[in-house]
Amino acid sequence: MDPSRLIPAPDTLPVPWGWFQILLLLTFVLHLLFMNAMLGTAIIALVSHLKKPKSALPVTADISRKLPYTIAFTVNLGVPPLLFLQVLYGHFFYVSSVLMAVYWISIIALLLIAYYSAYIYDFKYEALGAPRLFFISATVLIFLFIAFMFSNNLTLMLHPERWAQYFHKPAGNILNLSDQTLLPRYLHFITASVAVGGLFLALVGRFKRSMGTARQREYIELGLNWFCYATMGQVIIGIWFLISLPSKTMALFLGTSPLHSIVLLTGVAGALLSLIFAFKRLVIPTAICLIGTVVFMALVRELVRKAYLDPYFSLSSLNVVPQYSPLIMFLCSFVVGLSVVGFILWLAAKSRKEV
Repeated sequence: MDPSRLIPAPDTLPVPWGWFQILLLLTFVLHLLFMNAMLGTAIIALVSHLKKPKSALPVTADISRKLPYTIAFTVNLGVPPLLFLQVLYGHFFYVSSVLMAVYWISIIALLLIAYYSAYIYDFKYEALGAPRLFFISATVLIFLFIAFMFSNNLTLMLHPERWAQYFHKPAGNILNLSDQTLLPRYLHFITASVAVGGLFLALVGRFKRSMGTARQREYIELGLNWFCYATMGQVIIGIWFLISLPSKTMALFLGTSPLHSIVLLTGVAGALLSLIFAFKRLVIPTAICLIGTVVFMALVRELVRKAYLDPYFSLSSLNVVPQYSPLIMFLCSFVVGLSVVGFILWLAAKSRKEV
Protein backbone atom coordinates (compact mmCIF):
# COMPACT_ATOMS: atom_id res chain seq x y z
CA MET A 1 0.00 0.00 0.00
CA ASP A 2 1.18 3.49 -0.81
CA PRO A 3 1.74 5.18 2.62
CA SER A 4 0.82 8.60 1.24
CA ARG A 5 -2.77 7.37 0.76
CA LEU A 6 -3.06 7.01 4.56
CA ILE A 7 -2.17 10.64 5.26
CA PRO A 8 -5.20 12.95 5.77
CA ALA A 9 -5.41 16.33 4.09
CA PRO A 10 -3.80 19.11 6.17
CA ASP A 11 -5.82 21.97 7.61
CA THR A 12 -5.79 25.45 6.13
CA LEU A 13 -3.71 28.01 8.04
CA PRO A 14 -4.84 31.56 8.94
CA VAL A 15 -1.25 32.92 8.69
CA PRO A 16 1.94 31.68 6.98
CA TRP A 17 3.41 28.54 8.56
CA GLY A 18 6.57 30.36 9.73
CA TRP A 19 4.61 32.08 12.50
CA PHE A 20 3.49 28.76 13.92
CA GLN A 21 6.98 27.30 13.55
CA ILE A 22 8.49 30.15 15.60
CA LEU A 23 5.76 29.84 18.24
CA LEU A 24 6.21 26.07 18.35
CA LEU A 25 9.96 26.42 18.98
CA LEU A 26 9.54 29.21 21.55
CA THR A 27 6.85 27.49 23.61
CA PHE A 28 8.52 24.09 23.30
CA VAL A 29 11.80 25.44 24.72
CA LEU A 30 9.93 26.97 27.68
CA HIS A 31 8.05 23.72 28.24
CA LEU A 32 11.24 21.68 27.90
CA LEU A 33 13.13 23.67 30.54
CA PHE A 34 10.38 23.25 33.14
CA MET A 35 9.74 19.64 32.18
CA ASN A 36 13.41 18.73 32.54
CA ALA A 37 13.65 20.55 35.87
CA MET A 38 10.54 18.71 37.09
CA LEU A 39 11.58 15.21 36.04
CA GLY A 40 15.27 15.74 36.80
CA THR A 41 14.75 16.91 40.37
CA ALA A 42 12.23 14.11 40.99
CA ILE A 43 14.79 11.53 39.80
CA ILE A 44 17.48 13.13 41.97
CA ALA A 45 15.14 12.98 44.98
CA LEU A 46 14.36 9.31 44.31
CA VAL A 47 18.04 8.38 43.98
CA SER A 48 18.85 10.38 47.11
CA HIS A 49 16.22 8.47 49.11
CA LEU A 50 17.61 5.17 47.86
CA LYS A 51 21.28 5.98 48.50
CA LYS A 52 21.22 8.18 51.62
CA PRO A 53 17.80 8.02 53.28
CA LYS A 54 18.72 10.29 56.24
CA SER A 55 21.42 12.64 54.97
CA ALA A 56 19.37 13.42 51.85
CA LEU A 57 16.48 14.94 53.82
CA PRO A 58 17.30 18.67 53.41
CA VAL A 59 17.67 18.37 49.63
CA THR A 60 14.68 16.10 49.09
CA ALA A 61 12.54 18.26 51.36
CA ASP A 62 13.34 21.27 49.18
CA ILE A 63 12.56 19.27 46.04
CA SER A 64 9.24 18.13 47.53
CA ARG A 65 8.15 21.74 48.04
CA LYS A 66 9.02 22.73 44.47
CA LEU A 67 7.73 19.64 42.67
CA PRO A 68 4.01 20.60 42.55
CA TYR A 69 4.95 24.00 41.08
CA THR A 70 7.24 22.57 38.41
CA ILE A 71 4.55 20.03 37.47
CA ALA A 72 1.97 22.81 37.12
CA PHE A 73 4.28 24.92 34.93
CA THR A 74 5.25 21.88 32.86
CA VAL A 75 1.66 20.89 32.13
CA ASN A 76 0.47 24.42 31.36
CA LEU A 77 3.47 25.26 29.20
CA GLY A 78 3.05 21.93 27.41
CA VAL A 79 -0.32 22.91 25.95
CA PRO A 80 0.87 25.64 23.49
CA PRO A 81 3.60 23.59 21.73
CA LEU A 82 1.22 20.63 21.48
CA LEU A 83 -1.39 22.86 19.84
CA PHE A 84 1.13 24.39 17.42
CA LEU A 85 2.40 20.89 16.58
CA GLN A 86 -1.17 19.92 15.71
CA VAL A 87 -1.61 23.05 13.58
CA LEU A 88 1.44 22.24 11.45
CA TYR A 89 1.54 18.44 11.60
CA GLY A 90 -1.94 17.53 12.79
CA HIS A 91 -2.59 15.20 9.85
CA PHE A 92 0.38 13.09 11.06
CA PHE A 93 0.04 13.56 14.82
CA TYR A 94 -3.68 12.73 14.98
CA VAL A 95 -3.15 9.48 13.09
CA SER A 96 -0.32 8.30 15.35
CA SER A 97 -2.39 9.27 18.40
CA VAL A 98 -5.29 7.13 17.18
CA LEU A 99 -3.01 4.19 16.44
CA MET A 100 -1.80 4.17 20.07
CA ALA A 101 -5.06 5.56 21.53
CA VAL A 102 -5.22 3.18 24.52
CA TYR A 103 -1.85 4.32 25.79
CA TRP A 104 -2.32 7.94 24.75
CA ILE A 105 -5.63 8.46 26.56
CA SER A 106 -4.23 6.78 29.69
CA ILE A 107 -1.79 9.67 30.07
CA ILE A 108 -4.56 11.90 31.47
CA ALA A 109 -5.39 9.54 34.34
CA LEU A 110 -1.74 8.76 35.02
CA LEU A 111 -0.83 12.43 35.12
CA LEU A 112 -3.51 13.04 37.75
CA ILE A 113 -2.17 10.18 39.86
CA ALA A 114 1.39 11.50 39.56
CA TYR A 115 0.19 14.99 40.51
CA TYR A 116 -1.60 13.72 43.63
CA SER A 117 1.40 11.61 44.57
CA ALA A 118 3.67 14.65 44.29
CA TYR A 119 1.28 16.70 46.45
CA ILE A 120 1.26 14.02 49.15
CA TYR A 121 5.05 13.85 48.96
CA ASP A 122 5.11 17.61 49.52
CA PHE A 123 2.36 18.29 52.09
CA LYS A 124 2.95 15.14 54.16
CA TYR A 125 6.72 15.07 53.80
CA GLU A 126 7.56 15.30 57.51
CA ALA A 127 4.84 12.89 58.61
CA LEU A 128 5.43 10.25 55.94
CA GLY A 129 8.80 8.91 57.00
CA ALA A 130 9.75 5.79 55.03
CA PRO A 131 6.65 5.92 52.73
CA ARG A 132 8.18 9.02 51.13
CA LEU A 133 10.04 6.59 48.89
CA PHE A 134 6.76 5.08 47.67
CA PHE A 135 5.23 8.42 46.63
CA ILE A 136 8.29 9.84 44.92
CA SER A 137 8.83 6.47 43.17
CA ALA A 138 5.24 6.50 41.91
CA THR A 139 5.65 10.05 40.62
CA VAL A 140 8.92 9.32 38.83
CA LEU A 141 7.80 6.01 37.29
CA ILE A 142 4.59 7.56 35.95
CA PHE A 143 6.51 10.47 34.44
CA LEU A 144 8.97 8.07 32.83
CA PHE A 145 6.08 6.12 31.34
CA ILE A 146 4.42 9.30 30.02
CA ALA A 147 7.73 10.39 28.47
CA PHE A 148 8.02 7.00 26.77
CA MET A 149 4.51 7.33 25.35
CA PHE A 150 5.31 10.79 23.99
CA SER A 151 8.47 9.41 22.38
CA ASN A 152 6.39 6.65 20.79
CA ASN A 153 3.81 9.07 19.43
CA LEU A 154 6.29 11.62 18.13
CA THR A 155 8.26 8.93 16.29
CA LEU A 156 5.25 6.97 15.03
CA MET A 157 3.90 10.13 13.35
CA LEU A 158 7.10 10.22 11.27
CA HIS A 159 6.49 6.77 9.74
CA PRO A 160 3.32 6.65 7.60
CA GLU A 161 4.65 3.41 6.10
CA ARG A 162 3.94 1.74 9.47
CA TRP A 163 0.40 2.99 9.83
CA ALA A 164 -0.96 0.07 7.83
CA GLN A 165 -0.56 -2.01 11.01
CA TYR A 166 -3.94 -0.58 11.96
CA PHE A 167 -5.70 -2.95 9.56
CA HIS A 168 -4.29 -5.88 11.52
CA LYS A 169 -4.38 -4.28 15.00
CA PRO A 170 -7.31 -1.81 15.10
CA ALA A 171 -7.61 -1.78 18.92
CA GLY A 172 -5.49 1.36 19.40
CA ASN A 173 -2.55 -0.40 21.04
CA ILE A 174 0.16 0.06 18.40
CA LEU A 175 3.55 1.28 19.63
CA ASN A 176 6.61 2.23 17.61
CA LEU A 177 8.92 -0.25 19.34
CA SER A 178 10.63 -1.36 16.13
CA ASP A 179 12.05 2.13 15.54
CA GLN A 180 15.80 2.02 16.18
CA THR A 181 15.81 5.70 17.19
CA LEU A 182 13.15 5.27 19.89
CA LEU A 183 15.39 4.11 22.76
CA PRO A 184 18.27 6.57 22.23
CA ARG A 185 15.78 9.43 21.72
CA TYR A 186 14.03 8.51 24.98
CA LEU A 187 17.25 8.07 26.98
CA HIS A 188 18.61 11.31 25.56
CA PHE A 189 15.57 13.08 26.98
CA ILE A 190 15.90 11.40 30.39
CA THR A 191 19.60 12.22 30.80
CA ALA A 192 18.87 15.81 29.71
CA SER A 193 16.25 16.00 32.45
CA VAL A 194 18.72 14.83 35.08
CA ALA A 195 21.26 17.40 33.88
CA VAL A 196 18.74 20.26 34.01
CA GLY A 197 17.43 19.02 37.36
CA GLY A 198 20.95 19.16 38.77
CA LEU A 199 21.50 22.66 37.41
CA PHE A 200 18.15 23.71 38.89
CA LEU A 201 19.40 22.65 42.33
CA ALA A 202 22.62 24.59 41.77
CA LEU A 203 20.60 27.68 40.84
CA VAL A 204 18.54 27.27 44.02
CA GLY A 205 21.77 27.21 46.00
CA ARG A 206 23.11 30.18 44.08
CA PHE A 207 20.12 32.45 44.73
CA LYS A 208 18.66 31.21 48.02
CA ARG A 209 20.62 33.37 50.42
CA SER A 210 18.56 32.35 53.45
CA MET A 211 20.00 28.81 53.55
CA GLY A 212 23.48 29.93 54.65
CA THR A 213 26.84 29.76 52.91
CA ALA A 214 27.57 26.11 53.78
CA ARG A 215 24.26 24.82 52.43
CA GLN A 216 24.54 27.03 49.37
CA ARG A 217 27.86 25.41 48.55
CA GLU A 218 26.37 21.97 49.20
CA TYR A 219 23.52 22.60 46.75
CA ILE A 220 25.84 24.04 44.11
CA GLU A 221 28.28 21.15 44.46
CA LEU A 222 25.57 18.50 44.42
CA GLY A 223 23.62 20.08 41.56
CA LEU A 224 26.63 20.65 39.31
CA ASN A 225 27.91 17.12 39.94
CA TRP A 226 24.57 15.77 38.70
CA PHE A 227 24.71 18.17 35.77
CA CYS A 228 28.24 17.19 34.74
CA TYR A 229 27.76 13.43 34.88
CA ALA A 230 24.37 13.54 33.16
CA THR A 231 25.64 15.87 30.42
CA MET A 232 28.62 13.59 29.72
CA GLY A 233 26.20 10.67 29.48
CA GLN A 234 23.95 12.75 27.24
CA VAL A 235 26.81 13.38 24.78
CA ILE A 236 27.37 9.61 24.47
CA ILE A 237 23.66 8.88 24.03
CA GLY A 238 23.40 11.79 21.59
CA ILE A 239 26.03 10.14 19.37
CA TRP A 240 24.04 6.90 19.57
CA PHE A 241 20.88 8.79 18.59
CA LEU A 242 22.67 10.45 15.65
CA ILE A 243 24.00 7.19 14.17
CA SER A 244 20.62 5.51 14.65
CA LEU A 245 18.99 7.99 12.25
CA PRO A 246 18.38 6.88 8.63
CA SER A 247 21.54 7.34 6.58
CA LYS A 248 20.12 10.20 4.48
CA THR A 249 18.96 12.09 7.57
CA MET A 250 22.20 11.47 9.43
CA ALA A 251 24.22 12.69 6.42
CA LEU A 252 22.43 16.05 6.58
CA PHE A 253 23.96 16.66 10.02
CA LEU A 254 27.37 15.33 9.03
CA GLY A 255 28.14 17.73 6.22
CA THR A 256 25.77 17.35 3.28
CA SER A 257 23.63 20.24 4.56
CA PRO A 258 25.52 23.25 5.98
CA LEU A 259 22.42 24.43 7.87
CA HIS A 260 21.83 21.09 9.61
CA SER A 261 25.52 20.68 10.42
CA ILE A 262 25.93 24.20 11.85
CA VAL A 263 22.84 23.89 14.05
CA LEU A 264 24.02 20.52 15.44
CA LEU A 265 27.60 21.65 15.99
CA THR A 266 26.44 24.82 17.73
CA GLY A 267 24.27 22.76 20.07
CA VAL A 268 27.13 20.38 20.84
CA ALA A 269 29.52 23.32 21.38
CA GLY A 270 27.03 24.84 23.83
CA ALA A 271 26.82 21.57 25.76
CA LEU A 272 30.62 21.26 25.96
CA LEU A 273 30.97 24.90 27.00
CA SER A 274 28.35 24.42 29.72
CA LEU A 275 30.36 21.43 30.96
CA ILE A 276 33.52 23.55 31.20
CA PHE A 277 31.70 26.22 33.20
CA ALA A 278 30.10 23.55 35.43
CA PHE A 279 33.47 22.00 36.26
CA LYS A 280 34.65 25.51 37.20
CA ARG A 281 31.55 25.84 39.42
CA LEU A 282 30.26 28.88 37.53
CA VAL A 283 26.51 28.45 37.86
CA ILE A 284 25.18 31.41 35.86
CA PRO A 285 27.42 30.90 32.76
CA THR A 286 26.50 27.21 32.87
CA ALA A 287 22.79 28.08 32.86
CA ILE A 288 23.18 30.55 29.99
CA CYS A 289 25.04 27.98 27.88
CA LEU A 290 22.43 25.36 28.74
CA ILE A 291 19.56 27.56 27.54
CA GLY A 292 21.39 28.18 24.28
CA THR A 293 22.02 24.45 23.91
CA VAL A 294 18.32 23.67 24.47
CA VAL A 295 17.34 26.19 21.78
CA PHE A 296 19.68 24.68 19.18
CA MET A 297 18.76 21.11 20.11
CA ALA A 298 15.09 22.05 19.67
CA LEU A 299 16.03 23.28 16.19
CA VAL A 300 17.80 19.96 15.54
CA ARG A 301 14.60 18.17 16.56
CA GLU A 302 12.59 20.21 14.06
CA LEU A 303 15.11 19.58 11.27
CA VAL A 304 14.99 15.84 11.96
CA ARG A 305 11.20 15.88 11.80
CA LYS A 306 11.24 17.75 8.48
CA ALA A 307 13.80 15.32 7.04
CA TYR A 308 11.65 12.32 7.99
CA LEU A 309 8.47 13.80 6.52
CA ASP A 310 10.09 15.28 3.43
CA PRO A 311 8.99 12.39 1.13
CA TYR A 312 5.37 12.97 2.13
CA PHE A 313 4.91 16.58 3.12
CA SER A 314 6.43 20.07 3.20
CA LEU A 315 5.30 22.96 5.37
CA SER A 316 5.54 25.27 2.38
CA SER A 317 2.72 23.30 0.74
CA LEU A 318 0.22 24.29 3.44
CA ASN A 319 -2.66 26.42 2.16
CA VAL A 320 -3.05 29.86 3.78
CA VAL A 321 -6.29 31.85 4.03
CA PRO A 322 -5.16 35.11 5.73
CA GLN A 323 -6.83 35.93 9.04
CA TYR A 324 -4.41 37.65 11.42
CA SER A 325 -6.70 38.68 14.28
CA PRO A 326 -6.52 35.30 16.14
CA LEU A 327 -2.71 35.42 16.01
CA ILE A 328 -2.66 38.97 17.37
CA MET A 329 -5.04 38.01 20.19
CA PHE A 330 -2.91 35.00 21.06
CA LEU A 331 0.33 36.98 21.13
CA CYS A 332 -1.21 39.63 23.37
CA SER A 333 -2.64 36.98 25.70
CA PHE A 334 0.68 35.13 25.73
CA VAL A 335 2.66 38.23 26.71
CA VAL A 336 0.12 39.25 29.36
CA GLY A 337 0.03 35.70 30.74
CA LEU A 338 3.82 35.48 31.01
CA SER A 339 3.90 38.90 32.66
CA VAL A 340 1.30 37.87 35.25
CA VAL A 341 3.15 34.64 36.00
CA GLY A 342 6.42 36.54 36.35
CA PHE A 343 4.79 39.05 38.70
CA ILE A 344 3.30 36.24 40.84
CA LEU A 345 6.69 34.54 41.09
CA TRP A 346 8.28 37.85 42.05
CA LEU A 347 5.68 38.37 44.80
CA ALA A 348 6.23 34.83 46.07
CA ALA A 349 9.99 35.31 46.20
CA LYS A 350 9.58 38.68 47.92
CA SER A 351 7.24 37.29 50.58
CA ARG A 352 9.69 34.49 51.38
CA LYS A 353 12.50 36.98 51.83
CA GLU A 354 10.39 39.00 54.26
CA VAL A 355 9.58 35.87 56.26
